[in-house]
Amino acid sequence: MANAAGLDVARWNALNRGRNPFTDARFLNAVRDAGCSEGATGWHWADMDLPAWIKLHSHGEFVFDFAWADAAQRNGLAWYPKLLVAAPFTPVTGPRLFGTDADARFETLERIEARLADDGLPAASINFGDAADAEVLDRSSWLRRFGWQYHWHNRDWSDFDDFLAALRAKPRKNIRQERRRANRGWTYRWLDGATIADEELSTVADCYRTTHRLYGNRPSLNEAFFRAAAREFGEDFLVCMAARDGEDRACSVFWKSPTTLYGRYWGALEETRDVHFEACYYRGIDYCIEHGLQAFEPGAQGEHKIRRGFVPVKTRSWHWIAHPGLRDGIRRWLAMEAEALEGLRERLDELVPFREVRP
Repeated sequence: MANAAGLDVARWNALNRGRNPFTDARFLNAVRDAGCSEGATGWHWADMDLPAWIKLHSHGEFVFDFAWADAAQRNGLAWYPKLLVAAPFTPVTGPRLFGTDADARFETLERIEARLADDGLPAASINFGDAADAEVLDRSSWLRRFGWQYHWHNRDWSDFDDFLAALRAKPRKNIRQERRRANRGWTYRWLDGATIADEELSTVADCYRTTHRLYGNRPSLNEAFFRAAAREFGEDFLVCMAARDGEDRACSVFWKSPTTLYGRYWGALEETRDVHFEACYYRGIDYCIEHGLQAFEPGAQGEHKIRRGFVPVKTRSWHWIAHPGLRDGIRRWLAMEAEALEGLRERLDELVPFREVRP
């Protein structure tokens, strides 16, 4: 299914359940063709007819196993290279075990386990799998892990004010204040892959790169990636561009599927706290309401999202560790983590700002 020109888009995407943008062949090809994987990046395509990588580090995964890698290495055990089944640089739930039904997905898991045995790999993870993956993996010997993300769900609101009316008074007031500050001296516009200009794409890359380096992170993506993504996804690739004094100074990058808006990458050329909330969250909610999208996933982590209308949603991952002693230790650690995260959910629910809480 892969060739010198990349993945065969039609054949690959026939396996991509739900048209998820981040296991779409166009996204994966853009990552590779832009040089964001392969070479010295530590991401190497596993060539298994599923989104699988041989990893030499644990960056860009969003299900953190750095402590596990450290424990392995302190005890003289290998952790890398490992196998990762995931969308690169993207903590979005989607299909991981390609297959048209449960039996086919069981066969896919068997292929993964055979690859681990054949290559003698010490560890593997399947990150952000969907419910169809869980049907198979929860019945396997892989260790289960979960986490919380914060998503917005559309209740068929007519506009942003209608959404605000569903909130309690204090969070409603706070959001209005944030939006007033964010719109004082700033203007915003939506662009998509079919309309964005080359100069604007250069600004997107500059903003992304600047913000990553500001926080001491190595930017995983580059301008070539954003250009390829805009070209290949067209109207499904979106940018909310923020300008001050007529100059573009910040942006948030999104993808969309027929039902969902995905907020992916934020960047700014200056410190802009309120503009961040406006471009990343409030403009996204506006967009979903206007275009009838049912859900908005703004990215990983961030309990502060809850008081802005995003509610806790469970994400899943599964893990395989070759060494039995290390595996048992991680199993016990995961049990303690799960207990703590279940307790955290009670506190998170108290932060949900809606006057009427729905399941």
